Amino acid sequence: MNHLARHRPIIFVWENFGPLHVDRCEALARDVPEIPVIGLEILSRSSDYDWISESSNSFKKITLSSPEERDPWSPWKIISAIASNRPQAVFFCHYQRPEILLAAFMVRALGIKTFTMNDSKFDDYRRDLWREAVKTFFLLPYQGALAASQRSADYLRFLGIQRHHIALGYDAVSVSRIRHLANSAPAPGGEDFANRHFTIVARLIPKKNIALALRALAILARANKPRRLVICGSGPLESELKALSQDLGLSNLVEFKGFVQTEEVCRTLATSLALILPSTEEQFGQVIPEALSMGVPVLVSDNCGARDHLVKTGINGFVFEPSNAEGLAFFMRLLSSSESTWTEMAKAAADSASLGDVGDFVNGVRQLLGAVSTQAKSRPRSPRL
Repeated sequence: MNHLARHRPIIFVWENFGPLHVDRCEALARDVPEIPVIGLEILSRSSDYDWISESSNSFKKITLSSPEERDPWSPWKIISAIASNRPQAVFFCHYQRPEILLAAFMVRALGIKTFTMNDSKFDDYRRDLWREAVKTFFLLPYQGALAASQRSADYLRFLGIQRHHIALGYDAVSVSRIRHLANSAPAPGGEDFANRHFTIVARLIPKKNIALALRALAILARANKPRRLVICGSGPLESELKALSQDLGLSNLVEFKGFVQTEEVCRTLATSLALILPSTEEQFGQVIPEALSMGVPVLVSDNCGARDHLVKTGINGFVFEPSNAEGLAFFMRLLSSSESTWTEMAKAAADSASLGDVGDFVNGVRQLLGAVSTQAKSRPRSPRL
């Protein structure tokens, strides 16, 4: 790590710190102990998730505001907190926010290495040319980017970030933490095949496309191949999905658990036959590497960014179109009916868990800092904003 300044911290900026953010900061603090790691949390509570904001003894966490404050995203608070800690590098999330844009420009002007973290893909939804042009301006202050998937990296290149200044590993998880919280051996160990259920971990919102999974389960039930489905998540579609489940005759097969914290998610995965993620829009699909950590095969739509490098069809899971209930039902029936097929895929899932581990996040940070340091040595002049 000779391209890093010893004892000058690296700061990571997120809206709120859930368990996955802690995973990443802990991994860097553990693997590079001579560099202090600081987590800068804008809000004390997430605007999207009901998780409990987490801390760690491995790194310093700073919380700037509560959501109830008049200006919780104050760029001046963000800039002040960063400048007072004199970091060598700052990694920002939420590049699309004007407050983060201003903070990133100021940080770059102070001579601090400035990066963005992103998991968006070009194919998330229909793109507008002028909106994409504006995004290129919002990315101007950044010297590089930490991307979640290959499609995410391709999108960042489209928006103007150089190929050799993009690294993968953003949405990595701690495999060891997930297995510890699950308190069970990864599949095919643990729960017996016959007692396992399908699992969905997602917010109950339209883009998660959970109705498709219910329809696929109904196809299995009509073919006398019933399996339980456990749904972890809350959201505005809860009543509608419960009504659909009842209309499809699935009331005795579907359990809506509501939002659960990460420990309960891990324990639910430990008893799962397969994870289902049928999203019509999914930047990455964070639960996919979590499921693989527990040896759980994954059934995911081709919109999920994580399938780029984590899912191998016929090996550790299957990829399907998000409009294809019959195709999803076919894969569900295959895993549900053949214990030998499921066992082989569960072994492959557990073996592939390392592909999504937090070590990739650390490697991505190293790669970006090294690339920027090398460029600075070859072109020793002040950055042009």
